[in-house]
Amino acid sequence: MIKNSIALAAVALAFGASPALAQTKWDMPTPYPDANFHTQNITMFAEDVKKATNGGLEIKVHSNGSLFKHPEIKNAVRGGQVPIGEFLLSRLANENAVFEVDSVPFLATSYDDAKRLWAASRSATEKLLDKEGLMVLFSVPWPPQGLYSKPEVNALGDLKGVKFRAYNTATEKLAKLAGAVPTQIEVPDIPQAFTTGRVDAMVTSPSTGANSKAWDFVKNYYDTQAWLPKNIVVVNKRAFRSLDKKAQQAVIVAAKAAETRGWQMSMKETEDKTAALKQNGMTVHTPTPALMSGLKGIGKEMTNEWRKKAGADGQAILKAYADMK
Repeated sequence: MIKNSIALAAVALAFGASPALAQTKWDMPTPYPDANFHTQNITMFAEDVKKATNGGLEIKVHSNGSLFKHPEIKNAVRGGQVPIGEFLLSRLANENAVFEVDSVPFLATSYDDAKRLWAASRSATEKLLDKEGLMVLFSVPWPPQGLYSKPEVNALGDLKGVKFRAYNTATEKLAKLAGAVPTQIEVPDIPQAFTTGRVDAMVTSPSTGANSKAWDFVKNYYDTQAWLPKNIVVVNKRAFRSLDKKAQQAVIVAAKAAETRGWQMSMKETEDKTAALKQNGMTVHTPTPALMSGLKGIGKEMTNEWRKKAGADGQAILKAYADMK
């Protein structure tokens, strides 16, 4: 009798454990806070996957660098510490110049241009990341980049000696060519960096500016529309292949929807957050012709440098991009 009871208990335990064994849980680090539209889009992506798999694949989003800091996310996914993650693509510029094409100033300065540039560069990007065991799921741009500054900036010379926030090699190079002094500052640290005087200017999106409450520490915003850098979401290929076919398809379908939705959210974000800057007391400037002339000169120089640095892949990307116009 005891043996039968033990056997029945074992069977019940086995059946009770089945749903848990069938469920897969993924931790997903992201660099930005919950209020950021990128994080909101990724949260919807995770919900789409969970719904399509009936809870079989659950993606837990760890926002604002809470699980891994931004510089650590790509290698955390590559090394299998987490199966999936989001990061700014141009952060990988030191690995290969292809990754920073979307951050070359004044190469693509509208959403239409940015879409063409992503179409022209996606294949090369995917091949490079594939070699590292990573699979590209989707990419979403930030709003066009503008200049935030404590001092007024009417010409390029006004930036000389100004402490300038950099977040990748492109912004560091831009700062140096403008005569400014670059300092690496992550998004969560922006308010403190301005308040303590570590930086006095930065180029970033209206989204980051509004989410950081830039009006608390800087009053001038110049709508330069310099470039549209992209965040990218990648998955560890081994983790992806370990999913059943239904779950794999759910991830791919949800990723396509997230990319389409994310671009639409980015466009709305540009309008909403630029308005928020104004509403909270910032002066939104149309850049002077002198300032734009100086910045475009830097852009031309950086495009030529990037062309040489990126080699054959870069030549192919720029040709494909030009052919799409």
